[in-house]
Amino acid sequence: MRALNQSLSVAIRYSVHFTEDLFAPDNLRLRKVVGHGRRHLNRLLCVVDRGACTHRADLPARIQNYCVRHRDVLDLVCAPILVPGGERVKSTPTYVARIQEAVHRHGLCRHSYILAIGGGAVLDMTGFAAATAHRGIRLVRIPTTVLSQNDVAVGVKNSVNAFNKKNFLGTFAPPYAVVNDSTFLETLSDRDWRAGTSEAVKVSLVRDPVFFRFLEHNAQAIAGRSMNAMAYLIRRCAQLHMEHMAEGNDPFETGSSRPLDFGHWAAHKLEQLTRFRLRHGEAVAIGVALDSTYSMRIGLLSETDWRRILGLLSQLGFQLRVPRRFQRLHGRDNPDSLEHGLTEFREHLGGELTILLLKGIGSGIEVHQIDDRILAESIAILDRAQ
Repeated sequence: MRALNQSLSVAIRYSVHFTEDLFAPDNLRLRKVVGHGRRHLNRLLCVVDRGACTHRADLPARIQNYCVRHRDVLDLVCAPILVPGGERVKSTPTYVARIQEAVHRHGLCRHSYILAIGGGAVLDMTGFAAATAHRGIRLVRIPTTVLSQNDVAVGVKNSVNAFNKKNFLGTFAPPYAVVNDSTFLETLSDRDWRAGTSEAVKVSLVRDPVFFRFLEHNAQAIAGRSMNAMAYLIRRCAQLHMEHMAEGNDPFETGSSRPLDFGHWAAHKLEQLTRFRLRHGEAVAIGVALDSTYSMRIGLLSETDWRRILGLLSQLGFQLRVPRRFQRLHGRDNPDSLEHGLTEFREHLGGELTILLLKGIGSGIEVHQIDDRILAESIAILDRAQ
């Protein structure tokens, strides 16, 4: 019998907003985002990263007071749910279950909202819970770190860790909206301020040499915590990520190509090997440096551009060596080796191994094989360069 064929096209739209002091009573941004500019009661569940409360202990109270002030539009169904930040929250299944149980207990429907306030790990975990309760509840991401504002929050992926693998369980579910509040960045540690800038370097290398030059010229200002320079970095980085997804570049990753994961095969493995003592952004900096070095070593990337890339990452304050205890372990079948990250990356991508390398700043090329001997040489070159 003849097969029945179906073709579906779903328009996906969401907005990324920029503001200051989002939960000030007279700031109408959240009210407008959730209320669509109309007086209509909207039920909310709020999940907050405890890390965001470290220097803002009154944050849960401010959220509650804001919702009381705008109670004609915002119905907060319970006190904000506090969860730990970092990879712990993505590696402990009880946090997803806690959010799903709250959705059930308070009778939230698919047209209700879950507000996720925190760093990238909390956004990932909360997004996974939101996407799987009722097959999808509207998610508003309110990122509180550089990494989450310029990268994690603006994408369509949600995930948690499982079987000692980063992002093993997940969904593709776009947010309803993203609201970036620059005041959250003021209290970040220098380490967290710096960590998110590696994603800006990455996207500039893949898509925009002009942005790379901006980062070069402003590296000292960014490292010195210039809010003006950081504000531009975040906005341009988020814009480039969104443009990449919108230009037919497979945002739901049905193929094996993933250009915006340049440097990430090594980064994900280094996070795992260090038991997440390396921040994601710190691991990405090493991964970008390593894949740039490999690109130079096989003749794709000029030594001049290679030195510019390492120079920028170093100016921003990153340590670029692969930790030496992981340099001695080899073999793609050895789960404790860095090379095993290539195996896991291929499994995660599906299809054949596809790695983006650099032909120049702002220009990449996909390859399907990595020579382990040259990779080891690249690790040694990077070690000496530091």
